[in-house]
Amino acid sequence: MTDSVANDAAVTDRARLAGSAYNGDRDLAARQSLYQWQVPRYDLPGIVADQLSGVREHGRVVDVGCGNGKFIERLRQDRPDLHLLGLDIAPGIIADVPGPVAVADVVRLPLADASTDAALALHMLYHAKDVAQAVSELSRIVADDGLVIASTNSDRDKVELDELWARAAGDVLGTGRGPARISLSARFTLEKAPAFLGEEFDRVATIELPGTITVRDAGPVVAHMASYQAWSDQHDVPFEATIERARTILDGHITRHGAFEIRCLGGVLVCRR
Repeated sequence: MTDSVANDAAVTDRARLAGSAYNGDRDLAARQSLYQWQVPRYDLPGIVADQLSGVREHGRVVDVGCGNGKFIERLRQDRPDLHLLGLDIAPGIIADVPGPVAVADVVRLPLADASTDAALALHMLYHAKDVAQAVSELSRIVADDGLVIASTNSDRDKVELDELWARAAGDVLGTGRGPARISLSARFTLEKAPAFLGEEFDRVATIELPGTITVRDAGPVVAHMASYQAWSDQHDVPFEATIERARTILDGHITRHGAFEIRCLGGVLVCRR
């Protein structure tokens, strides 16, 4: 298999996603927590809640790929009138999410046509086996006057971490520059998303969320990189040794420069017919 085919197979493998990557929320929480050092700091659940302000009272909203329930928790606070349903393919990660929740795959949603006022697909469509089919399913379950809110990262997001990984992997292998780390979002980046979503929706508005993460301790970055443990077999390099080498590189950089900076670019896509 080519690198891109192997990457796609790994990030969409349901057994891997349900059994290890999202069997609990430790790794997802590690990736989420890095953003507390970002400036500007975005309230992503709040942005989503604002976009749902037009949903009717007692409307139905489904969070597809709800993960550890961060968005459901916020919506229960901001819009207690809504009927919320969380769906995810990983039973382990929804175990502590307040119900109703259910196990389901975005390419085969167990919901009737036009049965929801809004559907969320936040940082998850790149895990779908067939992204176009997933978008079609989201369109199918949403009423004609409803909306779909998706989110993902740009292909320019966190390039400093890609460089750090390649340098650390190269040091471990003794090759100067090592193989690239796996990219979760490559199949559905901020640049690719409008074309996928535009197949089903007439209006796709993108809200870009650029920022810079600045850390003065290696710990949060190391935890973020280590959160890809479920894909360690895809890296063609000893995973733990590369993580530890990255820690050493980070410690040296922070000692010399006082901080390590990571440029971020994510975004929210709001889709209507």
